[in-house]
Amino acid sequence: MRFLKVVVFSILGFVGFSQEEELPNVLRFDEYLGYVKKFHPIVKQAELVIDESQAKLMKSRGAFDPKIDIDYDRKKLKGTEYFDKLNGTFKIPTWFGVELKANFEENTGDFLNPENFISDGGLYSAGVSVPVARGLFINDRMASLKQARLFREQAKADRDIFVNNILFEASKVYFKWLRAYNELKLFENFLTNAELRYRGILRGVELGENAQIDATEARIALNNRKLSLEQSRVKMIKATLELSTFLWLENNIPVELQPNVIPDVDTEPIVDATFDISQLRSEEFIIDAHPKMRSLDFKRQSLDVERRLKANMLLPRVDVEYNFLTDTPDIARSFNTADYKGGLNISMPLFLRKERGDLKLAKIKLNDTEFEINATRVNLQNKINGLKQELDSYVTQNAITLQMIEDYQQMLRAEERKFQLGESSLFLVNSRESKLIEGQLKAIEIQNKFFDTKAKLFNSLAINPEF
Repeated sequence: MRFLKVVVFSILGFVGFSQEEELPNVLRFDEYLGYVKKFHPIVKQAELVIDESQAKLMKSRGAFDPKIDIDYDRKKLKGTEYFDKLNGTFKIPTWFGVELKANFEENTGDFLNPENFISDGGLYSAGVSVPVARGLFINDRMASLKQARLFREQAKADRDIFVNNILFEASKVYFKWLRAYNELKLFENFLTNAELRYRGILRGVELGENAQIDATEARIALNNRKLSLEQSRVKMIKATLELSTFLWLENNIPVELQPNVIPDVDTEPIVDATFDISQLRSEEFIIDAHPKMRSLDFKRQSLDVERRLKANMLLPRVDVEYNFLTDTPDIARSFNTADYKGGLNISMPLFLRKERGDLKLAKIKLNDTEFEINATRVNLQNKINGLKQELDSYVTQNAITLQMIEDYQQMLRAEERKFQLGESSLFLVNSRESKLIEGQLKAIEIQNKFFDTKAKLFNSLAINPEF
């Protein structure tokens, strides 16, 4: 932060001395964001979205798990066995709605339905069930699995947005803390200067070189500096507490900053490196690669899967089933087309009002998402371009502010020389000093806005940096 160095060095040069004190611990900006990303509970909560998507994907894949069905039914009364029926089926669902089946059936009893009579060793069958219309190329389980995969990818994009928002809020708080610290140091230095001037005026009054009114004027200026310092100290305490809300350690342990921890006053290059500002400002960002756009695109693809499923429901249900039958499964050639069990099932609503309504609703949702994608693309592009221009403007504002501070310093030094020669008043000296303070506060304010704008650009691109 070039302009901040000028401010600090100009204050030290004006005061004319330095104090040796214990070097406090400095919390760098990148270290701070690293702690936020690694340990903040809300960031950990964002990771749960990925876990949730993985669980939903596993659940959807369960629709394709092989299944075993066993049906056993027996009736015996007064020593008579009416029936004893066993039916076991092994099913393997496949992707395109086709279901492979293997079956074993064994029935005995005195009162069996004639169609259930089979040989003593049981009856084996192997076959396939195929939907030739509705459900062949897309069905509920296919759609659920596709949507679960899309939801997993969408969750990753949403996670990046969520984490970026937390880092953005944390960055603004750090910059607010830095601004409060710079203002505190500014008023501490000017308070020291006011105390030196007040003691010098009192000495001059004792020697008859200054009037008593000059001492009163100096005391007013001193009290103003004390008041400003106290206000900045309260502001610093509040900013420190706000910063602490973003700092956590492992096992969800919150961190309370110690008084000797301070921000890095030379943090501009670290901010630029962390946000990768040079690349963001110089290169054209591909909007379609933005996490928000990717999230909306995965949502659109999921809705398109739903639309295809609803359109498939307009077809009639035509299920064909064919099973080879044998009572000697150990002999391969015993399976032949002469012994079989087959079936055909056809069903279709006459008016299809429910199906046509579902399809229309699916199309409306899809169109709504496409409109949202187009609007989001334009908004993101305009926002990014606007922030880049705002950054260029703050570079110009910084240069102007630096020139103003240099001019205020020259005016103050000239006014002090005139006061020492008896050609000016203490009121004018204090007035010149107040203008210098205003200029330096303006420089700190512009620095804060400059950093905030860089954070907004970082947030608008939804970058999830690695630390």
